[in-house]
Amino acid sequence: MRAVIAEDNVLLSEGLTLLLSRAGFEVVAKVPDGEGFVDAVTTHRPDITVVDVRMPPTFRDEGIRAAIEARRLVPGLPVLVLSQYVETSYAAELLADAAGGVGYLLKDRVGQVEEFTDALARVAGGGTVMDPEVVAQLLTRRADDPVETLTRREREVLALMAEGHGNTELRHRLHIAETSVQKHIGSIFAKLDLPASDTGHRRVLAVLAYLNSVRR
Repeated sequence: MRAVIAEDNVLLSEGLTLLLSRAGFEVVAKVPDGEGFVDAVTTHRPDITVVDVRMPPTFRDEGIRAAIEARRLVPGLPVLVLSQYVETSYAAELLADAAGGVGYLLKDRVGQVEEFTDALARVAGGGTVMDPEVVAQLLTRRADDPVETLTRREREVLALMAEGHGNTELRHRLHIAETSVQKHIGSIFAKLDLPASDTGHRRVLAVLAYLNSVRR
């Protein structure tokens, strides 16, 4: 699979190139800014992209802006965004088109090679991956928030769903039966007044969209 990297830090860019190459990806372009990223995406139509949130010239949100523009020009483009800090508003913007194939990870996760390459594969396959720290902040609710009605186990299930894990992974991580997983998911959607869809990343997008909407 072909990849495009948008990262202005040369050392990190080279490290990502080596990591992706070892994971079986062909890096077809490396660019240092958002404009170059959009051009590379429209030229190469890659299977996965990795984008830094903050790039030249202002080092604010150029990466997110470029990712959104690239997905507008190439619908469904898989984008994994890297950030130095947890910025939930950026995660929400990335999820806004509800098309899947998106990820938002802290840069520290790059050092956890197996988890990082697994996240790449999931995003390239159309899934959704959110950093656990982002999920934790989204789950910090007001007292009157519907999330507060969830049980401890339901909150655990919701957090793992938001990280992109499917039913089988939920069952293994929580050591519970498949029927219990389905029961908890059904209860979560009912309590949050969300459609009880069981279509992989779409249910994650629905949960995250809801959490972000009540956060504002």
